Amino acid sequence: MSRSLSILAAAAAGAAATYLLDAEEGRRRRAILRDKVRSRLSHLDATAAVVGVDLRNRTQGVIAGLRGEFTDEDVPDGVLAERVRSKLGRLLAHPGSVDVSVMEGRVTLRGPVLKRELKRALHGVAAVRGVKGLENLLEPHEQAGDVPGLQGGTRRGDLPDILQGNWSPATRLVMGAGGAAALAYGLARRSPAAVLLGLGGAALLARAGTNMDMKRLVGWRGHRSVELQRTIHIDAPVEALYRFWSDFANFPKFMRNVRSVHRNADDTWHWEVAGPFATTVGWDARITRAEPPNLISWATVPGWSVQHSGIVRLEPEGAGTRIDIRMSYNPVAGALGHFVAWLAGRDPQSQMDEDLMRLKTFLEGGKPARDAAQPLRTAL
Repeated sequence: MSRSLSILAAAAAGAAATYLLDAEEGRRRRAILRDKVRSRLSHLDATAAVVGVDLRNRTQGVIAGLRGEFTDEDVPDGVLAERVRSKLGRLLAHPGSVDVSVMEGRVTLRGPVLKRELKRALHGVAAVRGVKGLENLLEPHEQAGDVPGLQGGTRRGDLPDILQGNWSPATRLVMGAGGAAALAYGLARRSPAAVLLGLGGAALLARAGTNMDMKRLVGWRGHRSVELQRTIHIDAPVEALYRFWSDFANFPKFMRNVRSVHRNADDTWHWEVAGPFATTVGWDARITRAEPPNLISWATVPGWSVQHSGIVRLEPEGAGTRIDIRMSYNPVAGALGHFVAWLAGRDPQSQMDEDLMRLKTFLEGGKPARDAAQPLRTAL
């Protein structure tokens, strides 16, 4: 296994060297990579400050909690009420429907709750530090029915930070350091167990670095691994812009990395898009909603490795049109694939900004988009 890992690492290093040292594009690619690394490094001071504050606050919280376990200090009623409300916010789907009152350490709960949440809420409140007694005046309901206070809502859950979708800065630092140590150990050793530990460390390091759960990180969540949203004003009539956007074959005329889009016989559209390291990825998509001249949306048909969707809203604004664009996609390998594309200079977020400015410049000033995949030659 270690030999296979070494071969894979050597192959990856060779591919990276070939890409970065290419005679024609190597200089530009190295410059892009250097700029991206410098940009990230410039934010290290701010990141370190945030992590430091989070670590300090958590340490103070742990110390206060331990002190409370071994001391019998009285907690002011106002402080205790806030602690109980905070606890209920993690235990109930509708914490705002519960009234909390505290008198000399005795907590009284009133209001409607779902019956399935009642026991969990009572146990959780009783365990709050400083609670000396608990009076239950809650009104349990089997279903929300027509009770106003029980409509909608979702329970956040009282889970440890490591089991939640978003990790705190301190948790990311600790888990990232642990993942890096496991990865280093796996690379230094030659046993199968060490290699598996190294792979686990690499996964943990990626999880901490991106703050995405593993399903989203590797692309197991349909269309929403990476999301993009932009708004732009273009001095052109909304009807003309709707016609332009609803014909996907126009996209390569102002988008640099969209190589081609053409209509299939079944009214779906086939997209060919430039990927990282001189690759090309493709998929078929269909229009899912069309409301001329204000809205059009599309989504990838099932079965393609790259899942993509988008929606464009057009509204008159002054003498022109405000365009709201929202796109989401799930590249091969999920967010890890997005990171590889970012390193290779194929970052969709910055590309979208450039593409929209290219379109705006042409439509308003008549300047051809020479660096698009299929440059526009005539205005709308």
